[in-house]
This record gives sequence, C-alpha cells and structure tokens, in this order.
Amino acid sequence: MLFPSGNTVTDLLFHEKYRSLIMNNLDCSPPSPFPSLPLSVVDKLVHLASRCEDYSMITFLRLFVAIVLLAAAVQACWAGELTVSRDALERTLKQQLFSGPNGLYYLKGSAQTACSVSAEDPKLTFKQDRIVVQMKTHAKMGRAVGGACVGVAFSFPAQVSLTPQAEGETIGFRDAHLDRVSGNSELNFILSPFLHHQVPSSMKVNAADMLRKALAGSTVSSGYKITLDRLKIHSVLIQGDALVVDVDGDMSIR
Repeated sequence: MLFPSGNTVTDLLFHEKYRSLIMNNLDCSPPSPFPSLPLSVVDKLVHLASRCEDYSMITFLRLFVAIVLLAAAVQACWAGELTVSRDALERTLKQQLFSGPNGLYYLKGSAQTACSVSAEDPKLTFKQDRIVVQMKTHAKMGRAVGGACVGVAFSFPAQVSLTPQAEGETIGFRDAHLDRVSGNSELNFILSPFLHHQVPSSMKVNAADMLRKALAGSTVSSGYKITLDRLKIHSVLIQGDALVVDVDGDMSIR
C-alpha cells in the first residue's frame, strides 16, 4: 500500500512527507501535469479535505478524491487498487437472481406451477484462488395432477466454483466447475446451464459504474464536479475475504 493504515485523510494531508508522497506517486504519462499551487490555495484545499471526515471518507476512493483536489488537476490519470468484499459480491448475486418472492429463483416452473425447480440462499466463500458459490436447491419433479405434483420431491445443496478475471472495466468470472450437483440426470440437465452461465454472469461487477455512482455527489460535498472518464482493470486477485482489483483510469474536475 502507498500509505500506512490508520491515517485519516486530514492526517495525510497535514503531514508534509505524505503530501510529498502524494505528489510523487501520481502515476501519469507524460510526467505530472499538475501546476504549482500558491500556499493559500493549498491551505484552502487542505481545509476542504478535512471536512471529508464528517462523512467518514476514509476509503481509497475518497482518499483519492482528496489527493486530486490537493493537486488541483483539471484532468489526471491514476493507478491504484480497489477492494470488493465477499459480502458485496454475494449481495450482487442476490439482487440479480434471488430478488423474487421468498428469495427464490425458479430454474423451471414458477411459484404458481405444481412442479418446479428452484434455488435459494446463495452463500459465497473464497478458497485459494477460487470463489465458491453454494445454494439450496429444491425440486418437485413429476406430473401435475389436480394442482399437485405427482412424482418425487427433494432438496439438496448445489455448488459451483469460479475464477475472477478482468474484463475491461468489469470484474468477471470464468472457468466454472460444478463441484456438487444432484444424483438425478434430468435435474442436472436443468442445473448445469444455470450454474455454468447464469450464476457467473449475474455476479459481474462494473467497477466503473460503481465509482461513478460514488462520485455523483461530489459537487454537493466538495463544490467540484469529479468525473471518471475511463477505467481499466488489469488484474483481479483474491486476498483474504475480498477481491483486490488493480486498476488505472482518467478523472477530471470541473
């Protein structure tokens, strides 16, 4: 990490050695276009950045906003890391697939049909370099007779594991392995495309959209309109309980 943990935005800005680090580590090509600033302007920007603490702006993104304001750049390129937690990925999957009644996703049939196949309660864990998605699956298979499903009914856990990858400005997932499915070939025929394709595609995270939404209120909080013009993801790695995303991009201030 560029800065030691535990320092607030204000602490970083008020210590000259960190101010120097900020100016020397802005990753731009050609060399830094930032103009020299009069002391009075710097002091005002430091005061402005100190107000960020009222909003607990201690994340990387908001630290970056303070750095850009300090540099007073009209346009700057930057490189750094974004962290996406396991909980955020799990929340994304639930919002995309499991937002229906009772949190169920129907692979076959619906809540109104006698026979159906559904999944619920997805849980994500990280294991080495893979993301493991486990969910409860319920099946009522047979023939509908008089509003009831005449056949077999069973529940079992299904599990798929994935590898994260960079896809432009999106965190994507590939190499899906079906680690656990049922012993029923007919049911597995329904489960396989769901676990192989729908689950990975529903977990995708557009990092650029997330950052743009986070920056949308920058005019109100800082008096400047900060815009993300470009974002490129170079790599995505699992570290502990989060994805660490190596990125660079262009931002502008108006």
